[in-house]
Amino acid sequence: MTAFRGFPRELFAFFEGLQDDNSKAYWTANKATWEEHVRRPMLALLAELSDEFPPMRMFRPNRDVRFAKDKSPYKLWAGATSESHAVGGTGYYVSASASGLVTGCGAMALDRDQLQRFRAALDDERSGRAFEELRTKLDARSLPVTCGAEPPLKTGPRGYPSDHPRAELLRWKGAW
Repeated sequence: MTAFRGFPRELFAFFEGLQDDNSKAYWTANKATWEEHVRRPMLALLAELSDEFPPMRMFRPNRDVRFAKDKSPYKLWAGATSESHAVGGTGYYVSASASGLVTGCGAMALDRDQLQRFRAALDDERSGRAFEELRTKLDARSLPVTCGAEPPLKTGPRGYPSDHPRAELLRWKGAW
């Protein structure tokens, strides 16, 4: 494995082309580019991160289109995560696409007991306000904290008033 030297321009060009032509024909014609300029650099990055972070696995490039309205066969990004089941644990994430690099960490989805503790902490005036302040500070530095993998509830969870000062956050099922 070679050392990670950054993502080459060809990675971004590959994904720009895939955005324009997300087909088996494009993929087949550009598979060598995928291997050399997308997959190898991503694996080199993961190898370099392995001393400091939990083991990360790279996502496969093809999409599961069985139940999707969009039948585009390939993902428009290459990424990796440290959690195989992103529920109940804190994970790390990295992806590269035509638009750039994305990194993240957090709980994509919380187990039921974790979700209860998360909501109780948000309900508590002191810890709830501290979470809001931290979220505001991170957002100001272009490091947004979002609701995780699952969409938030449409209404507030049972047991919390609809006019709760952190009603939006109480609807979250995770924090990423």
